[in-house]
Amino acid sequence: NMFKGELLANKMQVVLESNGMSLSQVDNTSFKALFDLNVKSNGAMVGASGAIMGILVAFGMLNPNAELMLIFLPIPIKAKYFIPGIIVLDLISATTGVSFFNPSNTAYIAHIGGAVTGFIIMYFWKKNQFNKYRWN
Repeated sequence: NMFKGELLANKMQVVLESNGMSLSQVDNTSFKALFDLNVKSNGAMVGASGAIMGILVAFGMLNPNAELMLIFLPIPIKAKYFIPGIIVLDLISATTGVSFFNPSNTAYIAHIGGAVTGFIIMYFWKKNQFNKYRWN
């Protein structure tokens, strides 16, 4: 991580100093996040984990008291606690780069995007669920 920081430091020092900041005011987490956003990659991401996360959030909104379990943690946890916990772990992993369950090449932002998309879709679908003036 220090090598990444040195690569970005030369580019960001001018920007930070022009705004009245110094490099010592930027902590390592922020610096790593800035570097990771700056890196351009020609590789493709393959997987459906974002869509699965959206389905998981939608399921949790429809069945908040359903009990879910992880394979390696066989303790039933209600969906209304389990799903936000997984999203928080993904947010922590996305911002710090520390991986809790998966290898570090996991697209945590895709998980968060899928969760947000699932939430938005279910919010609008559930909003009209009991509207008696709906046309269907």
